Amino acid sequence: MPDSQTGNNQMGNSQPGSSAGTQPSPDGVTAAGIGPWGFTITGIGAALPDKVLTNQDLTAWMDTTDEWIRERTGISERRIGGSTSGLATEAARIALAEASVDAADIDQVILATTSPDYICPGTAPAVANELGLQCGAFDVQAACSGWVYGLIVANGLMLQGMDRILVIGAESLDRITDYHDRGTGILFGNGAGAAVVERTGTGGGELLSWDLGSAGNFVHILYAEHGDVLKMDGKEVFRQAVTVIQHSANTSLERAGLTVDDIDLVIPHQANVRIVESAWRKLGFSMDKTAMVLERTGNTSAASIPLALKDAELNGRVNPGDTVMFIGFGAGMTWASAIVRWAER
Repeated sequence: MPDSQTGNNQMGNSQPGSSAGTQPSPDGVTAAGIGPWGFTITGIGAALPDKVLTNQDLTAWMDTTDEWIRERTGISERRIGGSTSGLATEAARIALAEASVDAADIDQVILATTSPDYICPGTAPAVANELGLQCGAFDVQAACSGWVYGLIVANGLMLQGMDRILVIGAESLDRITDYHDRGTGILFGNGAGAAVVERTGTGGGELLSWDLGSAGNFVHILYAEHGDVLKMDGKEVFRQAVTVIQHSANTSLERAGLTVDDIDLVIPHQANVRIVESAWRKLGFSMDKTAMVLERTGNTSAASIPLALKDAELNGRVNPGDTVMFIGFGAGMTWASAIVRWAER
């Protein structure tokens, strides 16, 4: 794969390019790193709407069965209802409480979403207002890769001197999903996940490497027009997703000087368990080292990685010193991966 800083990548028969970064050396700071002081996630929050939409519920609206959906996607149920701002605020409150930080301690809010409350303005300012924050706030629209994009942007802002940043992924995808369409209605649901990311002086945690990429020539395989619902070419999404997962994971591993065996936990975008399994077979990752919540959340786009991270935390799957990889991929197409050394909190 090319080692270039490109933003106009072509997939298919050509080799994808991407922006990639590494953690700085102890002697200085690189443009891609946060400096020698360290990087840690001190609080994680998650929120799901109360209303559950099961596979059995969907059988009343489309020609399908619970078994058919589970076999092809790994999904048993998803949540609907609520708003992007409301779910984001709920998840953020939990993350802030876990991190034991006050509103005044947050320097920036980054909200990854593909289903904002309004076309304009962005949703992040409303979330910041609800939380009582007096800081900058902006949305990131990179679809299912959005939360990892946000994490890497937060890294850059901390390089410039910020201390604590709230990175949120939140979606209300039921607003743009046709639950009578068997191609998309079986997949998508609502939810939010949030993390407080802090610059530290201990050096115990690090952003070891990252990779960002896009391929706008595939915008047509998953999209929603203004006022319409999601349209998807499922077979092509599957094929391209498996390709870019491999590319991005390998790029981040190479940049960090690591191998698959060095990764303690992988937290991928929760799109479809078959996509993950197919990519893992090619990469050599084990599902035993993978955090998955897809079965009970469905595809929550930008919320899926922080939702799975919170579940991993609750189940004792992330520990100080662990090497954790995040991998996002989705509409655009976009993709993103980041490797983090987990710090003591």
